[in-house]
Amino acid sequence: MQWIQDLFEWAQQGLFESAIQPIMYSFGLGNFLEDGYAATGWLLVGLIQIAVLLAIIGPLQRWRPVETMVDAASIRTDIIYTLVHRLGIFRVALFLSVEPLFDELFSMLRMAGMSTVHIDQLMAGGTAHPFISFLIYLVVFDFVDYWMHRGQHAFNWWWSLHSLHHAQRQMTMWSDNRNHLLDDLLRDCILVVVGQLIGVGPGQFVAIVAIAQLSESLQHANVRMHFGRIGERLWISPRFHRLHHSIGLGHERKADGELLRGGRSPALGGHNFGVLLPWWDVIFGTANFEVRYDPTGVRDQVEKGRDYGRGFWSQQWLGLLRLVGRA
Repeated sequence: MQWIQDLFEWAQQGLFESAIQPIMYSFGLGNFLEDGYAATGWLLVGLIQIAVLLAIIGPLQRWRPVETMVDAASIRTDIIYTLVHRLGIFRVALFLSVEPLFDELFSMLRMAGMSTVHIDQLMAGGTAHPFISFLIYLVVFDFVDYWMHRGQHAFNWWWSLHSLHHAQRQMTMWSDNRNHLLDDLLRDCILVVVGQLIGVGPGQFVAIVAIAQLSESLQHANVRMHFGRIGERLWISPRFHRLHHSIGLGHERKADGELLRGGRSPALGGHNFGVLLPWWDVIFGTANFEVRYDPTGVRDQVEKGRDYGRGFWSQQWLGLLRLVGRA
């Protein structure tokens, strides 16, 4: 993997010196060059991801689509979400708003004698090959992601934000980042804290996020694809995740004692909460491996005509209103 890392660092350095650094100097941000270099890494990852979306996942959607796309405006809004997140705009906002608070918090914890636990070294007997270390952290983060995702469906206040993600009636490769900004803020804050506590390195964290985001883009793609009996149990496919978005099956809680379709809804409601690995759904009884491609969306969109917004800002505003019980 070293040659990949070297190539990425070479590209990051070139992009930073040729484009980002001059811009920072022109705005008087010379004191933040180290942070700008880190942000350049996220920008480069985002550009690579978008290239993969256009060159690989896009053609897959055209090859074997689940459904015909008829709502171009909604898809354009999803593209805005993708650009905001993948090109680092959201991360810059986090850096300017909450990162100083985290720096202060972790500094206080270190002064109080609470050190980072390098979980890869504990699990590998003190030393771990970089690839083994990467896999350990990927599994740990995915476990945390699974339970965060169940929390997004278990608590009404969290679902009021997360439901925006499920309100897309025509999923495409652009739909992964269609989230309320407060929902993303909460999720990213939890992951940052976990990363600090378990000792994941900055490069490993970037790689884990990059792989997860690309995989999730494929999961949301409008493509009729599954990985077969064995593959479906090793990595989450578009078919597996589409069931999670299916109306009345994948993501709804029990209402007034009513069991969802087939009486299969577990305590927290829904199926297929895994982000990368279906293992947690299997272990905790939330997996559904049926090969089917149902309509996606939220039940109250269909039955009650609930409005989740059309454009970026209307969706964000309605999410806030849902959070306070006004929409």
